[in-house]
Amino acid sequence: MTNNSSSPGVLPGRLAKAEISDNFVDLHQPFSSHEASVAADRCYFCYDAPCVTACPTEIDIPLFIRQIQTNTPDAAAKTIFEQNILGGMCARVCPTETLCEEACVREAAEGKPVEIGRLQRFATDSLMSSGDHPFLRSSETGKNIAVIGAGPAGLACAHRLAMYGHNIIIYDSSKTKPGGLNEFGIAAYKTTDNFAAKEIDWLLKIGGIEIKLGHELGKDIHLSNLKDEFDAVFIGVGLAGVNDLDTDGDQLLEVANAVKFISQLRQESDLSKLPVGRNVVVIGGGMTAVDAAVQSKLLGAESVTLAYRRSRQSMGASKYEQELATSKGVVIRENLKPLRIDGNDKVTEVQFERTEQTSSGLVPTGEIVKIPADQVFRAIGQKLILETESLEISGNKIVVTENGRTSVLGVWAGGDCISSGEDLTVTAVAQGRDAAEDINNSLER
Repeated sequence: MTNNSSSPGVLPGRLAKAEISDNFVDLHQPFSSHEASVAADRCYFCYDAPCVTACPTEIDIPLFIRQIQTNTPDAAAKTIFEQNILGGMCARVCPTETLCEEACVREAAEGKPVEIGRLQRFATDSLMSSGDHPFLRSSETGKNIAVIGAGPAGLACAHRLAMYGHNIIIYDSSKTKPGGLNEFGIAAYKTTDNFAAKEIDWLLKIGGIEIKLGHELGKDIHLSNLKDEFDAVFIGVGLAGVNDLDTDGDQLLEVANAVKFISQLRQESDLSKLPVGRNVVVIGGGMTAVDAAVQSKLLGAESVTLAYRRSRQSMGASKYEQELATSKGVVIRENLKPLRIDGNDKVTEVQFERTEQTSSGLVPTGEIVKIPADQVFRAIGQKLILETESLEISGNKIVVTENGRTSVLGVWAGGDCISSGEDLTVTAVAQGRDAAEDINNSLER
């Protein structure tokens, strides 16, 4: 039996194949019908429900839970999909603990909210497993829209526009699969059984949508040409670039982007073949950092340290995600700023300087902390890589109005690439949907 758990270096097979498989089972097991009924009974069905306000896609949560309670899960699913066509994925990956469930009156009264996320998954899985698509496409309008990016924002925008009878071509830079963040950027234990691809296949049943892979904006396609060829353009390219550490040793072997690691892991059919270090250090404090750290541990890394330059309270990852990481054996070290990565050809350790938050901001204390490492992942944020001709950019993101209109007439944008993007699937879906509504209104005039 393969077991390299205590071996030095970056190696595959640190745990037996069966153990790795067990480590990557579904993070939240789906409800049975009885469990869903019991969970639905806890809802107060509030009139002015705070959970709805807290949901970026404004799903009518009391209504869909009532529909589950009355044993009509397919009706519940349609209620969800009317607002969030990627409701199945969002039920799996949405940070409900800081959105709808945190706002739940049960949470305020008892410290235990209605399990909205798992109820949403129960309903959406029920309808999707039947193969049915709950929406019909309107008569063709003859209008053609280009959507750039087959991630959550682009897919949500394309589906809503297709419903109105428009013809959509989605261009995506990936040469292998559509899906963007949902396919390549989320921890494998959050979305199992190839769900992202299945969800896209189901979404495309609306008709009127064509996906063209291997088309990168600025290389294979250009905004100026698309504006001439299409009646409208939507940009949902996400953030393709990854910030560097800008420290000595950043280019050493086994220093890698956490985003790339997660992507490789998501596409690997046999996780026992994926190399991982014995001592792993992840630098960053967001969801990507947590996903990379937890998955390193699940692959068999002996020690995994997540180092963040500020306090844990300032981390982008939620308290729930932080607790998930520590429950899997990840050590979170706060107030550590990376100084250098040591090693000859390969990494041996990372040197940090301890920081302190003062009224003047974050300041170094001069104390040096050394953490052994043979693999380092950067997770310190992503950046926009985009042909920016004519587009107004601020803070390395596209400037848009409330409905997603850019500074260029006939061009809309949404998702992580815009100024109000939040690195959340559910927010990207809402922005893609709302931009589609505005595009449709503009085309009807």
